[in-house]
Amino acid sequence: MALEEYKEYFGLLVFGNIENLVLASQGVTSGLNPIIVAILSLIAVVCWLAIGTFGTKVAIKYSRVISFMGGLIIFILGIQSMLGALGLI
Repeated sequence: MALEEYKEYFGLLVFGNIENLVLASQGVTSGLNPIIVAILSLIAVVCWLAIGTFGTKVAIKYSRVISFMGGLIIFILGIQSMLGALGLI
């Protein structure tokens, strides 16, 4: 089945989309123009698609490291976003 071949990449796809949402929410809570944030988010999604499509063969041996780094970055950006929204940063 075709989905079995891409099972290893589901974590990368999920982390990539969550990172984009976290960055977009940080931009909006910082008072940026939502239209600009939306455009930049779309650019990030297209870049993520291009990297995923063309860089898959190169990055497959690093998929676990990439997944870990993505999770760590999401955690750090989430904490930063919450602290920023509370006015602590």
